[in-house]
Amino acid sequence: MRFLKHRVAIARRNLTLCFPNMPQAEREALLVQNFESVGMGLFETGMAWFWPNWRIERWFHVSGLEHIQKARDNHQGVLLIGLHFLTLELGARIFGIHNPGIGVYRPHDNKLMDWLQTWGRMRSNKSMLDRKDVKGMIRALKQGDIIWYAPDHDYGPRSSVFAPLFAVEKAATTTGSYILVRMGKPAIIPFTRVVCRMAKVMS
Repeated sequence: MRFLKHRVAIARRNLTLCFPNMPQAEREALLVQNFESVGMGLFETGMAWFWPNWRIERWFHVSGLEHIQKARDNHQGVLLIGLHFLTLELGARIFGIHNPGIGVYRPHDNKLMDWLQTWGRMRSNKSMLDRKDVKGMIRALKQGDIIWYAPDHDYGPRSSVFAPLFAVEKAATTTGSYILVRMGKPAIIPFTRVVCRMAKVMS
């Protein structure tokens, strides 16, 4: 944490805003756990981008696949609602092994890094779409594809909805979800990954 002072300050401020009544010692413990997860997330990104499917499959179990099948039976695309958690990369790889889909992302400013993250994320998925390509997302949903989409962004008052989050009265989320649902008519399915300390990864 000593090398990430700016990030530590941001995380500490966010914890204070969300849990103002929590004892400071407990918030600091959460802060430490968060940065332990940051370290784990770096290793998991390597696993997600470079491990073969058979090796990854030894470490997880997926529940809720019946919801995807129901959407397919109804000839619907799927808007898979994700979040920008540290489990994102491995979670997307796990999901793609069972249901290859399309990821929505922000292209990296560094072309080499952009190539690498795109290559890694397509190990078990179909393709990637720029987050600005709303028409491409709608087209894919109408064609019955699965779109992984994380709406937890603040794009300013014109493009965001501000709603309560923990003790924060006005936290932002993008309005893009509404546009995709209205135009693409997909099934909406939330997706997250949970780490089970004594067992496999649950997704």
